[in-house]
Amino acid sequence: MERIIGDNATAAAHAAALHIAEALRNALAARGRASLAVSGGTSPWIMLAKLGAENLDWASVDILQVDERMAPDGDDLRNLTHLERSLSGTRAVAAHLHPMACGGTDADVAAAAYLPVLAALNGPIDVVHLGLGEDGHTASLAPGDPVLNVTDVPVAATARPFNGTRRVTLTYPCINSARQVVWLLTGAGKVPMVARLDAGDRSIPAGRIERENAVMVLDRAAAGSA
Repeated sequence: MERIIGDNATAAAHAAALHIAEALRNALAARGRASLAVSGGTSPWIMLAKLGAENLDWASVDILQVDERMAPDGDDLRNLTHLERSLSGTRAVAAHLHPMACGGTDADVAAAAYLPVLAALNGPIDVVHLGLGEDGHTASLAPGDPVLNVTDVPVAATARPFNGTRRVTLTYPCINSARQVVWLLTGAGKVPMVARLDAGDRSIPAGRIERENAVMVLDRAAAGSA
């Protein structure tokens, strides 16, 4: 995979934002609309604040969630809470934000409610942003969970709690159909899994993401060059 390396986590997040902005501009120029699906974590919120400052036709951009925890609306556990904070006060507030309805208690119902959101795009997601866990997970595709085997729908619920909560996540067919995947990877703890991801190791969940249209944006620590 192509690599883009920033000196530190903030620099990598900013580089990812600029890369995504260019991909969205290309999508807008080609089709008049663009779509971006965002994962959770800390670095993405830095990335989103930078991305939201970019001068794009945000009214023609759909922002989706890659995954979400089942927790009350406004809870700090929710990726949505941090997503909304990151975009607040930026140009990207004009984008069409499509939250996963995970404020209730039924993850399967929440996953089903996201199906029409994805169908309304009338095509693949333009850019999917992903992170990488030290256990090799990405999105909420966790090791050993039956959700890894879901191939008939683009979004599904995890079968069991992952780090304390059940999740809703985009599935492999949805992520692998994206026009572009952007990995944002920071921190020295990621080095072993970055190597396995780069090698296409399908024994980890992240290794089953297609590589052809993917780019890794790393800080020097994650790249092993700190």
